[in-house]
Amino acid sequence: MTATRTRIALLLLLSWLVAACERAPAPVRFHAEGQPALLSEWGVLRVADRQLRLNEGVVPYELNTPLFSDYAHKLRTVWMPKGAAARYSAEGAFEFPVGTVVSKTFYYPRVPGEAAGSEVVARSGSAGEFRDGALDLNQVRLIETRLLVRRQDGWIALPYVWNAEQTEAKLMRGGELVALSLQDADGSRESATYQVPDQNQCGGCHGTDIKSKALQPIGLKARHLNRDFDYPDGRANQLAQWQRLGYLRDAPAPSAAPHAADWRDSARASLDARARAYLDINCGHCHSPKGPGNTSGLWLDAATAEPLRLGRCKLPIAAGKGTGDRRHDIVPGDPDASILVYRMDSDDPSAMMPEVGRSVVHREGVTLIREWIAAQQGDCG
Repeated sequence: MTATRTRIALLLLLSWLVAACERAPAPVRFHAEGQPALLSEWGVLRVADRQLRLNEGVVPYELNTPLFSDYAHKLRTVWMPKGAAARYSAEGAFEFPVGTVVSKTFYYPRVPGEAAGSEVVARSGSAGEFRDGALDLNQVRLIETRLLVRRQDGWIALPYVWNAEQTEAKLMRGGELVALSLQDADGSRESATYQVPDQNQCGGCHGTDIKSKALQPIGLKARHLNRDFDYPDGRANQLAQWQRLGYLRDAPAPSAAPHAADWRDSARASLDARARAYLDINCGHCHSPKGPGNTSGLWLDAATAEPLRLGRCKLPIAAGKGTGDRRHDIVPGDPDASILVYRMDSDDPSAMMPEVGRSVVHREGVTLIREWIAAQQGDCG
């Protein structure tokens, strides 16, 4: 009888171990070459019980001021091989080790009462949808996940588009157009054609050095990451947390690191700091001394301080139709006469800026830059 009970116990234990192994997710897999057809082949994110979860070792992060993308919300993550770490830089993108996988998942809050496959989504600021290490897929609609992967010969960008069932994302090297209807809190709607970039368009933004044309991360810089984040085990500064996890080395204390303003935080940051942070993340990777937009003479990165380079009373060089018959990039005190505002407030592909990454106007962003220009003193006489 005792032997029989022992066998039964062993069989139950074996069954439990087998079931546990089946439930355990596979670890993150770095692909040193090739372009996997499915996002799941990387193992960075997984869908289980209608939740999008992060795999072991995948660290979420946020930016002080994020880049605008048709009001999409974003879940950002980074993963590095065991024992590898990024090297800190005070100004530029951190130097990441081979094997690093950066992900950015674009999604929208669902509108209550709309069918699961509806193109109607909520236009809203982030409400902290990422809770307890997961996104609830009953509350949000996933659109795409972009991977930036650090291989031996440099970074590559891979855009994956989520299926209607929200169970898998497929590599779309040629990009994709997704028809959406953005609904405000008052019920009004605006059509948007969300553009998943093709691989060349990814290079258009991430190729921040026009000479090398090599891809680089945009947001993974000290000034953008130097902020607190609500981790499952408590709130902590991201730079300090990365160091504790072994993901970052040679970094100073957060108080000694650069810090970009939160463009929405008028209580703790000046109008100038908020506007400069917004222009830096949205425009500065292109409009900089080394960027693809350097020939315009308009440099909007954080390091530029010369008023003329920032557009003050600067005549356009090659804006064409994009001037809107205005004479200067920025006219102090007069946003309506400023080319910068005109292009930001346009959805005409031949005039709007940025040229890619949006199909609708960022109303709140335009309001911020209008206020910034209106507050400037002087004239262009």
